[in-house]
Amino acid sequence: MGFKRLFWLLIYLFPVYVSLGQTRSDSSNLAKLLTSFSFRQFSGGVMVIRGCIENIPDSFNFVLDTGSGGISLDSSTCAQYQILNRPTDTLIKGIAGVRKVSFAFDHTLRLPGLTVPHLNFHINNYEVLSSVYGEKIDGIIGYSFFRRFIVEVNFDSLRINVYQPGKMAYPQHGYLLHPNFTSIPIEDIRFRDDRRNDFPFYIDSGAGLCFLLSEQLVADSAILKKKRKPIVTQAEGMGGRLRMRLTVIKSLKLGPYRFNKVPVFIYDDVNNILNYPAVGGVIGNDLLRRFNVIYNYPLKEIHLQPNSHFTDEFDYAYTGLGIYQIEDKVLVLDVITGSPAEKAGIRVNDEIIGINNLIHQHIQAYKNALQVKNQRVTIIILREGKLMEIKMKTGSIL
Repeated sequence: MGFKRLFWLLIYLFPVYVSLGQTRSDSSNLAKLLTSFSFRQFSGGVMVIRGCIENIPDSFNFVLDTGSGGISLDSSTCAQYQILNRPTDTLIKGIAGVRKVSFAFDHTLRLPGLTVPHLNFHINNYEVLSSVYGEKIDGIIGYSFFRRFIVEVNFDSLRINVYQPGKMAYPQHGYLLHPNFTSIPIEDIRFRDDRRNDFPFYIDSGAGLCFLLSEQLVADSAILKKKRKPIVTQAEGMGGRLRMRLTVIKSLKLGPYRFNKVPVFIYDDVNNILNYPAVGGVIGNDLLRRFNVIYNYPLKEIHLQPNSHFTDEFDYAYTGLGIYQIEDKVLVLDVITGSPAEKAGIRVNDEIIGINNLIHQHIQAYKNALQVKNQRVTIIILREGKLMEIKMKTGSIL
């Protein structure tokens, strides 16, 4: 959990069926399937799809992100492919800060079987995000795309269906949310505390975590047990790396679905990015991936249907180890003081060569190998030209 990545700015089966009745007379108003394509799932449930810009022959990696209020491209991708953009006074807010951005105006996004014209891409630097996932991230697809379509995400088949807006026949088992919609949907969450209050949260499929809580919300509520002491961990957002606190919350409900012992990040929102108290935090995709989800922005609805991952155990492991893929190397760039990684003797700038029987693997494989709590692992590192074997026992946030 210590190396799980956050970028910007899920529950028991309780079948409820919401039907939008349809007859032959209104068949012209039915939602029409436009295309279907696969996606890849990175750590924390983050979804990555392939798409093209204009007639550029190469395809790009885009994060599908309900937590983005627009659509964006990486600055290095724009430079490489000579995609023109110009500075503006527009401010973009993210977990790691606020900044002015340039825009590439009136471009066309081409997805498998679908062309989306007249999009204004803001430009950002996604170097950190690329190093987190070990692959070049060329952009983020958010509200500018979702507002035009109905988007169905199936985490069982790892496929996305895109529909033309219209009357939608939702699956027979599931639950229909009616979030508040700005550019990012906001849904109330109920926590099991003394006052049993509901709090509004952003629904953010681009956040590779279960939950993010504002420090201000924690201070103003009885959500967290006082005897449980959060630990310090790493996270990433727009602008670079940052520190947060990490703990477990006893119980919460989204609609009728309850989850127990849910890992939560606690974020000191000094710039009020989350707009507390209007919003208390973020629901991330490590929780959302436990449902097959239909995002119906045109009708301001989100349908949740528990899937085969619904009862997956949460990631309670903790290492305090911040690893990033820089070109073809997996490097340690952060070690939390007092963490299992520091106690084992791992240092900043160590290169990870292998973990257990995984040698020279992709960073995602290394992360997966460290996501089991209280497990003894063998880490092979390269330090100052010498190979070393380090034994480490992963911690637990429980």
